[in-house]
Amino acid sequence: MNRPNGLSATFTRTVKTPGRYGDGRGGFGLTLLVRIGAGGRVLKSWVQRVRIDGRETNVGLGVYPVVSLSEARAKALANRRAIAEGRHPKTGDTGQPTFGQAAEKVIALQAKGWKAGSRLPDQWRQTLRDYAFPVIGSKLVGEVTGLDVLAVLQPVWTAKPSTGRKVRQRIGAVMAWAIAKGYRADNPAEAIAAALPKTATRHKHHKAVNHAQVADALAKVRQSGAGVRALAVEFLVLTACRAAEVAGARWDEIEGDTWTIPAARTKTNRPHRVPLSAAALAVLEAAKTTARRSPFVFPGQTGKPLPRQAFGRTLKAAQVAGTAHGFRSTFRDWCAETGVPREVAERALAHVVRNATEAAYNRTDLLERRREVMAAWGAYCGVS
Repeated sequence: MNRPNGLSATFTRTVKTPGRYGDGRGGFGLTLLVRIGAGGRVLKSWVQRVRIDGRETNVGLGVYPVVSLSEARAKALANRRAIAEGRHPKTGDTGQPTFGQAAEKVIALQAKGWKAGSRLPDQWRQTLRDYAFPVIGSKLVGEVTGLDVLAVLQPVWTAKPSTGRKVRQRIGAVMAWAIAKGYRADNPAEAIAAALPKTATRHKHHKAVNHAQVADALAKVRQSGAGVRALAVEFLVLTACRAAEVAGARWDEIEGDTWTIPAARTKTNRPHRVPLSAAALAVLEAAKTTARRSPFVFPGQTGKPLPRQAFGRTLKAAQVAGTAHGFRSTFRDWCAETGVPREVAERALAHVVRNATEAAYNRTDLLERRREVMAAWGAYCGVS
């Protein structure tokens, strides 16, 4: 379509043909970039071509219509003035963050919705530092391209599919933030889907001990001389709880023969009441002698909670061929073979109920019915 010398509000609003459209001689290098995105959507963004330290470079000014023509012109003028005064528009108030800086902002935002003590912030930083930052960490977030993201993923996508998917997802989250902030118009982590080879989705299965061998496994753990770690493993098996829940167990969460895990420490974000069998209570009595006045039932060496890795290490040292999480599967198999109703078993495991029939039991956590089941399980595990 025809346009005047320089951009106009009408042209900016109506242009649909992909290309770069400059704002003329008085536009300070301002350009409207028009692209076609997924589903044929027309994407428009502002860039400014400037010379900094003798080198030509592009400065992103945001996406249209979030940033209007008049606002883009004002930003372009401010950048030109900054350069004239010896300031760098990319790092000044009018500039945009690098990918590394943007990633930190995204992690900080995401962390507000994660549980206290979650390892996710560290995991996000680790994957991005290992794979993304060496390639795009210092690049402006608005200038990262699909080719850049492919360069990040190429070494890991087929070699470590699970890691590759996490890296791509986390880069995509940073790009989504950048779009919302007006730094770019597209998400290159999504746009490269067709250029990535297919990978097999691997489901991790935790190695489990057959329920007929649980008593022998616990006997090995008790005889291992692992002290508080052995008690923690035994408590984990007897309660069918998750390793993180047992590792962080506190004395003030236990009242009589019931342990209430607060919502902040459960996977479902709901409080979970655990009926304690005579076997589990016996473990707690033994733990009192090793707690050293700690608020934690199973304290680590520094007074902090026992690290989750301690469960696997203790089982390995005791030559038990199974994982801590695998004992939940062991318990579930035992429930199925002994006729424990599905809804009771699911409540014992603190699983999220997904079908309408089981959802009817949401009104109660079936504590007393579960108490009978856990007593039978404790006896079956060789502890009366």
